[in-house]
Amino acid sequence: MIAATPGLTFAEPYPIGLLFAGVAVFAAVGALSHQHDRAFSASLIYLGLGVLAAVVMQVLDLPRLEPVEKSSLFEKAAELAVIVALFGTGLKLERELKAAAWQHVGRLLLVAMPLTIGLVALFGSQMMGLSLGAAIVLAATLAPTDPVLAGDVGVGPPGDEEEREPNFSITGEAGLNDGLAYPFVLLGIILAGSEADGWLADWLLADVAYRVVVAVIVGGALGYGIAALAVWLRDRDLLAPELDGWLAIAAVLVIYGATELVSAYGFLAAFVGGVAFRRYEHGHEYNRSVHDGAETVEKFGELALILLLGSSLTLDGLQAPGWSGWLLAPALLLVARPVSVLIALVGSSMTARERLFVAWFGVRGIGSLYYAAVAVGAGVLSGGEAAVVLWTTVVCIVVSIVAHGVSATGLSRRWLGH
Repeated sequence: MIAATPGLTFAEPYPIGLLFAGVAVFAAVGALSHQHDRAFSASLIYLGLGVLAAVVMQVLDLPRLEPVEKSSLFEKAAELAVIVALFGTGLKLERELKAAAWQHVGRLLLVAMPLTIGLVALFGSQMMGLSLGAAIVLAATLAPTDPVLAGDVGVGPPGDEEEREPNFSITGEAGLNDGLAYPFVLLGIILAGSEADGWLADWLLADVAYRVVVAVIVGGALGYGIAALAVWLRDRDLLAPELDGWLAIAAVLVIYGATELVSAYGFLAAFVGGVAFRRYEHGHEYNRSVHDGAETVEKFGELALILLLGSSLTLDGLQAPGWSGWLLAPALLLVARPVSVLIALVGSSMTARERLFVAWFGVRGIGSLYYAAVAVGAGVLSGGEAAVVLWTTVVCIVVSIVAHGVSATGLSRRWLGH
């Protein structure tokens, strides 16, 4: 029997982390290799690995990241994952830029999302006892459909398949509502702080009108311009084809950085930039290779964020929302989202099954985690409300990953015939 000498150490956090990261990446590669053959999404595997990590960390008494205390880290990590997903989402869409072609997406954004925000804010203030500002922050945080996790029920990559209306609607909604929810998050932050006179006009002119319009202009111009430059360089053999996928990362960082530089909504610009990139030489095979690069980064960003989320779970944190916060998860997924969407789609050309499909798959995910971290980092919520808002968001994300992850494949086949 070999005894350890005083110079040997075991169960150090760093090698444990490396070992777990290797296992997680291996599991992700396996999960993504046959994603459409399983009855559940890969995000469920990531979440399970994250929860396992949380248990191991608890047993070995290893340090962990606390979401409220480390909100800035969660914010930046989620931010990078979401912008890549948004750009990749824009690259998927083949629809012409006509109002009639995007009418269902418009209904979801202009009717369903505000209704969802109103219903969740009402629940937050009346059932959870939150202040008006905190309730609006929570509602706006949970309103958007996530562009990362919604990929399981959205449209396929460029040129892969016909865009069915329900899948297109979910993908278009997920691409646009992350940016369009931001003004409502800021509204909640304003109301939670000590707002000065004239704040409403400032919010409407600056946070709504200016930031939205400028994001669309900058995202569209840069997306189209980068595509034109890239195709020009590619045609002259100045860009190696095997590096096409990396252009997605360069493009979205330029678009997002430039938009944030002028204080507009980078999320919205990232999606618009992806759509504009696709519109240049619409059928060019370049679109597929750039999209594939973005999707690879997106999938591993999803893995990292869900692992981070799962590993941060603690009993104290899960108790922070209270019974009413836990009740919000089914209320959101089974009542607020479906009711809002079904109202928004009244009189639409979708069949009843298609409307139910869109109503159910309002996936909550990484985008919501980003907004919750932003609100906590703003420092205007009281300590108790900050914890409630963030952990309630985490609970809703976890419940959504499980509920939508289990039902995605089955309902896609049953309701849409996929």
